[in-house]
Amino acid sequence: MTTRGSRLEKVKRIFHQFDTNRDGGLNRDEMAALVVAVNPRVKFSDEQINAILDEVFRTYGEFIDGEKGLTFDGLLRTYDDGAGDVDRDFDALALELKPSEEEDKNGISQPSSSSVVDERVMEPHKKLRTAAWAASPNNGIVFDDTWQLVDDLEILIKRLKAKHSKDGKIKNDNSDAFSDAGWSREFAPSSEISEKRVTWDESGHDYAAFVKELGVLRSRADTSRSRSEAFDGQMAIGRVLFEHYLIKEALVSFKRACELMPFDAKPHFRAGNCLYVLGRHTEAKEEFLLALEAAESGGNQFAYQLPQIHVNLGITFEGEGMVLSACEHYREAAILCPTHFRALKLLGSALFGVGEYKAAVKALEEAIYMKNDYADAHCDLASALHAMGDDENAIKEFQKAIDLKPGHVDALYNLGGLYMDMGRYQRASEMYIRVLGVWPNHWRAQLNKSVSLLGAGESEEAKKALKEALKMTNRVELHDAISHLKQLQKRRLRGNGSGNGEAAFITIEPSKFKTVGEKTTSRPELAIALDIRAFQRITRLNRCEIEHIKKEMREGDVQISYSGSGLPEKSIRKSSLEGILRKLLDFLKPETFVGAVKAINQKILSVLDESETGRLDLGMFFAVLAPICGGSMDKRKQIAYESLLWRPVNEGNTQIKKSDALKYFKILRAIYIPSNGISEMLEIHGGEIDNTMVSLTEFCTMFDDQEWGFGILSALLKLETGDRNRHGSHVCATCRYKIIGSRFKEMKSHLSLCSQCYCEGKVPSSCKQEEYRFKEYANEAEAVKDKYLWFGSKGSSSKGGS
Repeated sequence: MTTRGSRLEKVKRIFHQFDTNRDGGLNRDEMAALVVAVNPRVKFSDEQINAILDEVFRTYGEFIDGEKGLTFDGLLRTYDDGAGDVDRDFDALALELKPSEEEDKNGISQPSSSSVVDERVMEPHKKLRTAAWAASPNNGIVFDDTWQLVDDLEILIKRLKAKHSKDGKIKNDNSDAFSDAGWSREFAPSSEISEKRVTWDESGHDYAAFVKELGVLRSRADTSRSRSEAFDGQMAIGRVLFEHYLIKEALVSFKRACELMPFDAKPHFRAGNCLYVLGRHTEAKEEFLLALEAAESGGNQFAYQLPQIHVNLGITFEGEGMVLSACEHYREAAILCPTHFRALKLLGSALFGVGEYKAAVKALEEAIYMKNDYADAHCDLASALHAMGDDENAIKEFQKAIDLKPGHVDALYNLGGLYMDMGRYQRASEMYIRVLGVWPNHWRAQLNKSVSLLGAGESEEAKKALKEALKMTNRVELHDAISHLKQLQKRRLRGNGSGNGEAAFITIEPSKFKTVGEKTTSRPELAIALDIRAFQRITRLNRCEIEHIKKEMREGDVQISYSGSGLPEKSIRKSSLEGILRKLLDFLKPETFVGAVKAINQKILSVLDESETGRLDLGMFFAVLAPICGGSMDKRKQIAYESLLWRPVNEGNTQIKKSDALKYFKILRAIYIPSNGISEMLEIHGGEIDNTMVSLTEFCTMFDDQEWGFGILSALLKLETGDRNRHGSHVCATCRYKIIGSRFKEMKSHLSLCSQCYCEGKVPSSCKQEEYRFKEYANEAEAVKDKYLWFGSKGSSSKGGS
């Protein structure tokens, strides 16, 4: 890894390489030559070059020295901001790290043509600083007395480090290997860096003594001659502490700097970084929002920091599970700095996380266009391509990531999963073996290795791998996997064709499945209800009480806007809607909430935002959500009606228009019953508008209509209340699993099917009939009662005939 010193030297060499007229600046021609030279594989058009130069000269205007162009400090700042990769550019230019031409044989620096470098060598003590940030005009040290504070603090840290090293209390001391932090890397480094960071023992006497001496330094800073000097001192102390991973102590100094200069963006930004590293994501978000407010109101003074703030704010939102909100900030960072490949990569990864695969691919491809050796971007692009079904190109991208970084665990693991999906089990097992070579305790890789080996026909090796996984963890997923392994073993016996053995099941056409009794759910109806129930499980919306939606309508503050047709509506952006969902689903952990938002985005928001404006009718969203939230059937219908009434188009009315109700049911069916909902959606914008008013009672009647309403709700409620019911020792005749939920009994052959096999029309191949008549039992008590009544009727019939 590049040390701070070598990194600074590399930037110097790059600068002098392209400062051909030796005037201490890079003019547009010199900058254009640099951009082209460090991107040898990219063929830039004149328009692209000019766009990049315009952005650089605009963003770093304070570093532009008249006709001379971008100063050395400006070029250094572009690298600090993540607009380029120092190591990659240095290698692309085939430069060597050796004493520059400005140094003589004794290593003494000679005068340079760059005014910036001249200023740095004027004061020998500044040249000795290890941190490049200290000399930066934006984030660095302003007052001379602050340098003395930094010197004294470095001595204190060196003393503490020596004592901890002697006692064996310090772990993974690799702090000098860090390059200057840029963008989000300050608090979200790669896994390799985080593993090498220093871990301090804060419980001992030595650390307590260090904190006490540190307090003295802070007091010296606070008693400076002016508020500005005190601020400079606290910021410098915080930066040095952060560099040495003394995060808690750094936070104290940055917080003090916030008190001294509350409208300065820098201390809030630094405090946010510390809080994020400490895992205090909500507090970090608050600090970043303060930094954003200060930067936006501070004019050009903080313009250079805006992209940094947006990226780090986005990462913080992701830490809370708010991925749609994160996308907004990554997108803003990319707009402010079009060459910011990290922002584009993070945007692509976040879009993938919410299921917007096409947009994710575009963002990730742009990131790779700017930085072709970006292994993480290749990995995430591969995942997005796999999600879109483009497996061949996905394999190529995974392989590129692995070629760039042979130990890339995510790429190896996900490629293994792709091979599993394709049925290439041998290749999949090879990938999981490589993952375990890098990460021996990766239990998921060990488990998937077992599954892939079984798929490849290596049963004994699969059993050994499964035993190893069981040693690593006893999670419930392993028990599910054992069931999956058993199903894989039966795979060769399953299917509908003729083989060496008889097929395990046959699939019957729907017309041959008849129902017995009014309470028995039909096959098509059950299939739809099961699909909605699966959506409920992913989103946990059935655990969200319906009254919470009513409360949100009553207390929420949503501004009225106007649609393209001129109609008023309470329109809201997806990111703001995500905030409302977070309140409704506040019981979910961040990672679970991400999965819920992804499912809602793909199933509901994609239909409500069919024009892809990024804005949604909140009243319609609430109405669509109401039927699948927790509560009685009548309450769900009522809240759906009130949600439609809450919309501005119905303001002042006590009833809704029939046209609104019809539009609602068509949208509802398009979302939850997509097989015939698409054609219905096409009719929404056409036809005559019916302005007849509909009461709640009439709305409920329309709701219950099986053909045009949402009569499926009764079947859904039956699943919600009974899908955990067990039926004793009864197992499904087809899949052989114990039946949970409703049991469907065929009245002639007396075989029983689970809900899934029943709706798919699967029966054992040994049970071939012209017609099948099924009766549904929600629980075993119903079956026992039915059996008793049947025997009773048979007994009465026998007595009557005797």
